[in-house]
Amino acid sequence: MPETMLAGRLDVRTRAFAVKEVPKPTPGPGEVLVQVAAAGICLSDVHLIEGQLSPLFLAGDEVTLGHEVAGTVAELGDGVTGATVGQRVLLQAGEEKDGWVHTRGVDYDGGWAEYALATVSTLVPVPDGLPFEQACIVPDAVSTPWASIVRTAGVRAGQPVGVWGIGGLGAHAVQLLRLAGAAPIVAVDPVPAARERALAFGADLALDPADDVAARVRELTGGAGLAYAFDFAGVAPVREQAVRTLERDGALVLVGLTDQPLTVRNGTQFSYFGQRILGHYGSEPAHVEELVSLVRHGRLDLSRSISGTLPLTEAARGVEMLAHKEGDPIRLVITP
Repeated sequence: MPETMLAGRLDVRTRAFAVKEVPKPTPGPGEVLVQVAAAGICLSDVHLIEGQLSPLFLAGDEVTLGHEVAGTVAELGDGVTGATVGQRVLLQAGEEKDGWVHTRGVDYDGGWAEYALATVSTLVPVPDGLPFEQACIVPDAVSTPWASIVRTAGVRAGQPVGVWGIGGLGAHAVQLLRLAGAAPIVAVDPVPAARERALAFGADLALDPADDVAARVRELTGGAGLAYAFDFAGVAPVREQAVRTLERDGALVLVGLTDQPLTVRNGTQFSYFGQRILGHYGSEPAHVEELVSLVRHGRLDLSRSISGTLPLTEAARGVEMLAHKEGDPIRLVITP
C-alpha cells in the first residue's frame, strides 16, 4: 500500500484549506486504519474553514477535516479485537478523552482523506445493504436531530411539533419525527424546494416564514399550539416566530447553533405559560447505533439524503456548493 495519501487539510491559523499529499498513518495499539469510502460535507466544516468554529483540543496547526466517515477496515493496530480487516464500518463523530469530547475532523484528523485512523471503540458495523454514502452521514446529519427528538425533547407519539430550517439536519428531523409518531408536523423554510422536500419526508404542513405561521399552526392544532418547536437555523427571527407557536408548557429546542444572545420578546407571557428553551448539541454513540438498527430493520430509508458526490480532489468545490446552497443540498459526500 502507498506510504502517502491525499487528505483535505485545514490550517486553523490562516483558515487555508487544501487537498495535499501527507504521510499515510499507521494504527497504534487499540486503533484501526480505515480505507475511507465516503465522508460527508457538513455546515460545521464550512464554519471551520470560514473561521466561525475553532478546535479546542487540536495538537498542532493543521487538521484533516471530516467527521462523517464510513469505509472498510484496512489494518489493525496491536492488540485490537472486535474488528476484522475488510469489515464495513462507519466511525463515531468523536470520542471522550480526559473527560472531554474530542470531535473527529476538528480536534484530531478526520475522514476527508484516503485513510483515517480510528480507535476501535468508535467503529460501528454497517449492514451490507447500507451504501457507504448513506452510512457516513448517520453520525451527525441523522444522529443530531434524532438525539434532539428522543433525548433533549423526549417527543411522544401524537405530540404536535414544528421544524424550522429544512436543510441537512432539518430534513432528517422531519423524517425522524414522523418515525417517532409526532403529529401533526409543521415545517417552515423560505425555500420552496425545501418545503416540497419537507412534505415528501413526512411533514403535514410546509410554510414560508413570511406566512402567518402562528395562525396556521393554531388552526392545524385546534388552537393548542406546538409541544416542541425545533430551531435548525440558529437565527433570532426563527426563535421569535417559533416561540409564538408554542402551547402551554411547550419548548423551543435549539439545534442550530449561534454565538449570539438568546432573547424572548415577551418574557412575562413566556413565564405565564410555563414555556421552556432547551439547548441541544450533537448525539451520543448509542443514538448512532439505534439509527443503524432502524436502517437494518427497514424502518429508516436514507436513500433520498445524498444530493451528490464529489472526488476528494474537489472537496473545496463541495464546501463552496454547501456554503452557497447550490442546488439546495441535503448532504454532499466526498468519495476518496
